[in-house]
Amino acid sequence: MTSPLRTSPRARLFALSGLLAALTAVTILLLPGQASVQTTAPVAGKDYIEIPDGKRLGPDDGKIEVVEVFAYACHHCASFAPTLEAWKQKQGRDVRVTYLPLPYGAQDPLAAAYFAAEKMDVLSRTHDATFRAIHDERLLPRNPSADEIATFYADKGVDAARLKALMTSQDILDRLSPARDFAIRSGVEGTPTLIVNGRYRIAGRTFDDQLRTADHLIARERAATR
Repeated sequence: MTSPLRTSPRARLFALSGLLAALTAVTILLLPGQASVQTTAPVAGKDYIEIPDGKRLGPDDGKIEVVEVFAYACHHCASFAPTLEAWKQKQGRDVRVTYLPLPYGAQDPLAAAYFAAEKMDVLSRTHDATFRAIHDERLLPRNPSADEIATFYADKGVDAARLKALMTSQDILDRLSPARDFAIRSGVEGTPTLIVNGRYRIAGRTFDDQLRTADHLIARERAATR
């Protein structure tokens, strides 16, 4: 794992933007097979960080919000995706798990593609497929153009013309800055990162550690509302 960048949170995220091609060097190293296993209750300051004046990504609708800040170019995010999705399916009705792409710049094509696919209700066809295309099948580069993404999504049955139009629409572009701002104010330094209710940023050396900590914090938030 590389040392954290000794700069402001905003500068750290823009530094990540410049290192997109080498994103694996700055992501959080979460490997399911690592020897370190969390066997005691998660500890504040070690297993999770309390976010000062933290704010949720979405409105307070009574649900416990878990946000994964991810990047399609991040191979750790690709590895985490199936584990996180399986965990998501086990959550109660009072928990909402949201995937949030971390934009690298004002018009990041991959982040825009996620939001466009979400609006078109085709994420079930595109989300996992995008990870595989970049990291396993090499059908997409780590920094694809809008045209390359649209062509690839068309093979998944997505209307390429509508997708491209949405990706460059003001509605979608207006979602990029808030996504980046959420990551900045939450202190995100790499991907993947889980944020619970805008209040806690989860740390952890393994995927399992992160999810155990998430379970602990969800239980705490649930108990606080009773």
